[in-house]
Amino acid sequence: MIRKAKIKDIKPIQELINSFARKNIMLSRSLNELYENLRDFWVVEDSGKVVGCSALHISWDNLAEIKSVAVAKKYQGKGIGRELVEVCLEEAADLGAKKIFVLTYKPGYFKKFGFKHVKHESLPHKIWAECINCCKFPDCNEIALLKIL
Repeated sequence: MIRKAKIKDIKPIQELINSFARKNIMLSRSLNELYENLRDFWVVEDSGKVVGCSALHISWDNLAEIKSVAVAKKYQGKGIGRELVEVCLEEAADLGAKKIFVLTYKPGYFKKFGFKHVKHESLPHKIWAECINCCKFPDCNEIALLKIL
């Protein structure tokens, strides 16, 4: 079942995201960041357990970012990731966003949804404020992709 995240989901979301971060395939998220951005998150739950998550963050004017798409290994290959990306795309359209971007280590996955590679410099400087506080800054090799709605 896909739904908006609740306070009780924050620690399971963090564990899920950080399990991928430990493998260097996703950026880690602090509890503070997750609590502050709770309303951005969607979760997929199975038998009361969070097995997938994603977030849609409004960045600027008509620009939104899909972040932290993660699905527990046991649940991968069942379309859960696709559902999480699609719900973020739908929410972005409902909110009036015209462009959505991702910063990812897995660009091929997002290209399936119509995202196209763009240069980091083409995105507004406002989005880099978060990057300055990242442990991988300035040596992050995430790939920027953009989708026009």
